[in-house]
Amino acid sequence: MIQVSRDSNLKIPKKLENYNGTENSVEDKVAVKQAIATAENKRFNKKQVTESVANDNELEEINKIPFNANDLMVITVVKKLTAYTIAVTEKSPKKYRGVFVNRMQNYCLDTLEVLLEANFIRMDAIEKKVKREELQKEAIVKLKLLGYVSMVAENFGCILNKQYKQISLQLSEAINLTIAWKKSDDERWKKRS
Repeated sequence: MIQVSRDSNLKIPKKLENYNGTENSVEDKVAVKQAIATAENKRFNKKQVTESVANDNELEEINKIPFNANDLMVITVVKKLTAYTIAVTEKSPKKYRGVFVNRMQNYCLDTLEVLLEANFIRMDAIEKKVKREELQKEAIVKLKLLGYVSMVAENFGCILNKQYKQISLQLSEAINLTIAWKKSDDERWKKRS
């Protein structure tokens, strides 16, 4: 932030005080890259450059959510996946909100609900073990459906490629943790029987 006074002298501040924004916005960075490409007579793909320059602010915010020591790891991962999906889909184009956005958010919330319900079932009878196993399977199915819907949403431009990749990474972690939880339950049941 350089100020020019009326007598054309530069007044350069020694330090910036209370500056809370980024130095350059995404638009600024893209404009600079476009100017360089134009000067060098190179092709310029604005969409691709914008995606590469933009930080994933939603992911940075979601990573600030603390892990709850009382929750299972899979439940915490699904909570973060849900928060990230909701944050990402808030900025989706209006024409996709009824199709992709609602589905993605509902699959996340339904998965969280099913996992919490499964966690509250005690495995003290075979019927309860079977019910818990069914809920775990239902959670895996909902996560896989979320993966498919998010892939289609990315193809239609509802979410960005980097957002789809992040959702996919979190999905695979949640599915793997759910499968591990199911195996752990099976082993505990075998030891008990």
